[in-house]
Amino acid sequence: MPSGGRVRGQRAWALAAGLAAAVCATWSSTAAEGAATRPAGEYSVLDFGAVGDGETDCTEAFQAALDAAGETGGVVSVPVGRFLIKGTLSMPPDVTLEGTWRAPARHKDSKGSTLLAVAGKGDADGEPFITMHECSMLKGLVIHYPEQVDENPPHPYPWTVRGRGDNCTILDVLMTNPYQAVDFGTFPAGRHYINRLYAQALYRGIFVDKCFDVGRIENAHIWPFYSTDGPSRDFTREQGIAFILGRTDWQFVTNCFCIGYSVGFLFKGFENGPGNVIITQSGSDVGPVAVRVEAVQAHSGVTFANCQMMATVEVEPTNTGPVKFTATGFWPVKSTQHHARLEGKGHVFFEGCHFSGWDKAGTGDPCIQANCDGLTVTGCDFMAAGKKQIVLGPNVNAAIITSNRFRGGAKIENNSQGDVQIGLNAGK
Repeated sequence: MPSGGRVRGQRAWALAAGLAAAVCATWSSTAAEGAATRPAGEYSVLDFGAVGDGETDCTEAFQAALDAAGETGGVVSVPVGRFLIKGTLSMPPDVTLEGTWRAPARHKDSKGSTLLAVAGKGDADGEPFITMHECSMLKGLVIHYPEQVDENPPHPYPWTVRGRGDNCTILDVLMTNPYQAVDFGTFPAGRHYINRLYAQALYRGIFVDKCFDVGRIENAHIWPFYSTDGPSRDFTREQGIAFILGRTDWQFVTNCFCIGYSVGFLFKGFENGPGNVIITQSGSDVGPVAVRVEAVQAHSGVTFANCQMMATVEVEPTNTGPVKFTATGFWPVKSTQHHARLEGKGHVFFEGCHFSGWDKAGTGDPCIQANCDGLTVTGCDFMAAGKKQIVLGPNVNAAIITSNRFRGGAKIENNSQGDVQIGLNAGK
């Protein structure tokens, strides 16, 4: 190149470098001014270099903002944008990570604050996307996995959120397509609070264990926000579990819903034994098993009140605690043979419930197949006229079947040697 051309090229590079430096200086100055004018304890991820363009890796910026808030306790705000997080995040105690939503978003393309998670693909047991510590909160965010596939099986990923400490809170969050959504069970996470969490958990929804003091879950909607009828939905119907509840003392679950899972609500004992749970105004829809009870606490058990179940309750031989259903409706899917198959040493109650459409194959199966220690059925309506309602197996030691409506007449089979009381039932 002639010398004049080199000079012009050098001048062009110098000008470009000067412009870039000016832009950086302006951005830094603006960020510093924004940070300086915020009240103490308030931080923005923008002040630490985050860019919501969906392409720039914001892991370090987000973590720096969280760590800064951890020094004082406080709120890290996430403005409108799509923020790519290639790594994982750890929330210090007493810190809130807050987006723009004041109610859960509808889908991944909703306007607002969206985190794009990519770490851990292929490793279901890897480090969670976000680890929450004591008294931390997630609020007003959308979390989406852009590299997930609508296939059977989908890509495994670690838990999206894991709690490690008491008083972790999730409010107004949408997780569009997590493989595993919320883990409040691997480590103790007592007094947790979840409200208005929407998620299409492809494999596991909400897991609670090691909660030794009153956890609360409200308005959780586990529904197909990502794929309504794709191959990943088949995977969920075959292997998915929406709610897994282990050792939790005085757990309250209210206004919660799931659809299309192999098991809606699973109760079991892990290393610290089973728990006790009160579930109200909730339901499991379009799944072969709405409730499976492997174990609940022997002194307190689990209670469902004012719920809807589609379709089957399974109580396993390992259970020793009471299982209660009050004012709950049961109706079938195509594969439903029993609405309840009951075993174990516990007592099972159905009070003020209604049942419809069991024995879909027409093989003569009863609505309730009971071989548990005890059974109470009172004030219920068995709506399928002409079908067998209850069969008592040889392990039933006590049964009370009174004040029910057996449409088409009572068809009860007693194969037990226990104390069975049947009376005051109507047959029309």
